[in-house]
Amino acid sequence: MDNQKNHHTEMIQRLQHMQKEWSVISSLNKSLAIVLDKVQFKAVFIHILKKELHFDNFVLLRRSDGEMEIFLSSSDSSIKRNRKSSQTYFEKCLDSAEPLFIDLKELSENSSTPTYFSNAKKSGMRIAVGFCLPSILNDKNVLYLFYKNYNTPDNFPDRILSGISTQISITIRNILIGEKGVNKLKTVQGKIHETVADKNINEGFHGIIGESEKMKNLYNQISQVAFSASTVLIYGETGTGKELIAQAIHKLSSASQKQMIKINCASIPTHLIESELFGHEKGSFTGATELRIGKFEQSQDSTIFLDEIGELPLELQGRLLRVLQEKEVQRIGGNKSIKINARVIAATNRNLQEEIAKGNFRSDLYYRLNVFPIHIPALRDRKSDIPLLANHFLEKHKVKTNKKIKGFSPKIIKQLYNQPWYGNIRELENLIERSIITAKDDMIKEMDFPKITDLKKSFKDHEIKTLHQMEKEYILKVVEKCNGKISGESGAAKLLGLPSTTLISKMQKLGIKKEHQFKKSK
Repeated sequence: MDNQKNHHTEMIQRLQHMQKEWSVISSLNKSLAIVLDKVQFKAVFIHILKKELHFDNFVLLRRSDGEMEIFLSSSDSSIKRNRKSSQTYFEKCLDSAEPLFIDLKELSENSSTPTYFSNAKKSGMRIAVGFCLPSILNDKNVLYLFYKNYNTPDNFPDRILSGISTQISITIRNILIGEKGVNKLKTVQGKIHETVADKNINEGFHGIIGESEKMKNLYNQISQVAFSASTVLIYGETGTGKELIAQAIHKLSSASQKQMIKINCASIPTHLIESELFGHEKGSFTGATELRIGKFEQSQDSTIFLDEIGELPLELQGRLLRVLQEKEVQRIGGNKSIKINARVIAATNRNLQEEIAKGNFRSDLYYRLNVFPIHIPALRDRKSDIPLLANHFLEKHKVKTNKKIKGFSPKIIKQLYNQPWYGNIRELENLIERSIITAKDDMIKEMDFPKITDLKKSFKDHEIKTLHQMEKEYILKVVEKCNGKISGESGAAKLLGLPSTTLISKMQKLGIKKEHQFKKSK
C-alpha cells in the first residue's frame, strides 16, 4: 500500500515538473518568436534564456553552403571561414543525438582548438555543451553553452533546450530574411533620395530620437525589461516622451501584435475615471445606459499604459492596488470578478516619494508599480540630441506646409542649445512647427523663443523662490501673454508645449484661479 502511495506521489510530482517545463518552453518560444534582429536576439539570450538554462556565455554557429560563421555570441568573437578545427567540433555536434559535453580544461592550446573554445577557457569557463539545432533548408546551426562550474548530463536542462531549439532556428532564418530585405532596401535608397522606406529607417529606436549616452542607456533599459511581464514605472518631466517609451516596451514585448491600451489619469474627470478603468454595468448609476468595458478588460493579454498616474485620486488608488495584486477586476455595479492578464506600464512627471510624504499617494501602490523604474532625461540634460531632434521635426512638419526648407542657421542652432526647455521635446517640436510656418526662405533663420524668467538674476537679488512658486509665476506670465486663452493655436498650452487638459489640471493644483489670469491687465 505504501509503495502504491509513493508511486502515486512520484507520478504527481513528475507531472507537475513536466507542466512547469512546458510552461517555461512556451514562454521562451514566445520571446524568441518576436525577435527581428540580432540585437533583440542577443537580449533574449542574455536576459531570458540565461535564467532558464543557467549558462555563463554562449556561441551560436551557422553553416551555409559549406561556409561557417559565428552568427551570435555573448562576446564579439569571430572565426575564419572554413577553419578545420571549428568544422570538426561542428560535425561532432551534428552527429550526436544528445548534447555534447566538452571539458575545456582538457583541451590543449594549439591550432586545432577553435578560438571560441580558447577564449572561453581564458575567461574561466570549465564546460562547453554543444547542441545541434534543427536545420532549415541548407543551413546547419550549432549552439554552444559555456559554464564556469562543472556541468553533467544529469542536471543539464536538455528538455527545455530541445523544446525551444526549432524556434531558435526559425528566429535565425527570420533575421537572415530581414537582413536581406534591409540590404535590398539600401540599394534602392542609393537610387531614390526620398522614399517612405527611407523615412522609416531614420525613425530612431522604435520612434525615439536620440544618440546621446543617456539615451543609449535608456534604450538598454527598454530592451532589458520589454521581454518580461514586469510592471514598469516611467518617470520624466512633461514633454519628455513617456508614452513613446511605453510604446517601445510594448512593441518589443510578446504582446506586440495587440494594441496597447492607454488612459491619461489627468485628463478624465474624477467621477469618470473609475468607470474608464474598471467599466460599469448597465443601470449601475445615473447615466449608465449601457454596459461599459473598462480599460483593464480591453487590455487583456496586452499592455495597459496608465499615464500621469500621480494624478489618480487617492480614493481610487486602493482599488487599483487590489487589481494589481489580485489580477482581477469588478465592474461598477457588478458582482462578478473578471480575471485580468495585462502588463502594466505607468508614467508620472511627479516625484511620487514626495507625494507619499504629503499624503497624496499610497506607498503600497508605489511599491507595487515601482518594480522596474525608468527615468527619462530632460532635454536640457541631453542637449547633444537637439540638432538631431530639430531636423527630425523639420522633416516631419515641412510636408504639411509644402515648403522646401533645408535646415537651420548656425545662430538658431546655438539658440536652441541655450534654451532651458521646460516643456522638453514637446516644446521643441511645437517651436519647430511654428518656425516652418513663418519661415521666409529655405533656411530657418529666426525663431520666436518664449521669454523666460532669468533665474540667475533672481538669485543675485536674493529672491530665491520655491519651484512651486516659480512654476506658478511662469504659467501666469504665459497665460497673460496669451490674453487668458488656454487652448487653440494661440493659447498658452500650445506655447508651453502641453495638452490643454494637463495645463488646466496643473493650474488648479497650483491654485491659479480665473481672476489671476488678467490681474495685471486690469
